[in-house]
Amino acid sequence: LCTQSNTRGTVKDKTDFKVEEDVSALRKAVEGLGTTEKTLIEVLTQRSNFQRQLVAKAYEKATGRTLVADLEGDTHGDFEDLLVALATPPDVYDCQEVIRAIKGAGTTESTLTEIFASRSNRQIKALSEAYLAECGRSVIHDLQSEVSGDYGKALLILAEGKRDESTKVDAAQAKADAKDLYEAGEKKWGTDEAKFIDILCHRSVPQLRQTLVEYKSMSKKTLQESIESEMSGTLQDLLVAVVKCVKNVPAYFAERLFSAMKGAGTTESVLTRILVSRAEIDLSDIKAEYKKLFGFTLYSRLESEVSGSYGDALKRLCGQDD
Repeated sequence: LCTQSNTRGTVKDKTDFKVEEDVSALRKAVEGLGTTEKTLIEVLTQRSNFQRQLVAKAYEKATGRTLVADLEGDTHGDFEDLLVALATPPDVYDCQEVIRAIKGAGTTESTLTEIFASRSNRQIKALSEAYLAECGRSVIHDLQSEVSGDYGKALLILAEGKRDESTKVDAAQAKADAKDLYEAGEKKWGTDEAKFIDILCHRSVPQLRQTLVEYKSMSKKTLQESIESEMSGTLQDLLVAVVKCVKNVPAYFAERLFSAMKGAGTTESVLTRILVSRAEIDLSDIKAEYKKLFGFTLYSRLESEVSGSYGDALKRLCGQDD
């Protein structure tokens, strides 16, 4: 639900970018005795994805090996996952995350929810094209066999990437939708999930923002509170994620990052996915929302929660606070 732009990210195009220099630095780091993690971090976190793709092409031309294969051979664990993610084009990375979420035993709904609730139509279209190229089947086709029930219905609508994108707000429609939602949930015995899914997965973001306002004046509860009290499980998670992204995408990601580092263990896969996929879009805004919501900086939290080369690379992506 946001446009890819370089203004609110922490990673920008490097100004005095020289492909050959980067290629030879990476080769030295990989081919020398022992891998020089510092160089890998410097080159891969301090260039835009577009620049990394140029480096990867030139690297393969010079060595006959792909950069990704060399990174996989020379690094391991979370650090490897992070570097490989950085070396991958954004649409292909989203596609690979979806494949990982539906592959193997059990489906990782939380990943699917995060991706399809937060991406713009354009990003979903790019992900879908990458998926088709990679798997030879449409992402919709594969999701159909993996997700079911009301959660499946809602996710498949989002995965079509056809949310209305007009910026005009129809006030009467917002009132009518709010009334429909109120009558489908709070006001009746049992919930009409289909009505929630239809409105929340089709209407434009500005339209839904107005609907949230209308709903609150009608119900005395926020729509999110109603969903939380009326529904449960994966459908609740998905519709709450949609509502949060309608209100404020960076705040949604700030909360995801916070819970990934809460409690006993850290969910590294979530940290990697969010920091890599938002680094050039809105990571600056995510950092600001994080500090506003939790009272300390994302950087300081990373410092205390993740260590080693992986932690160093994440902190470079995040950037210290000005």
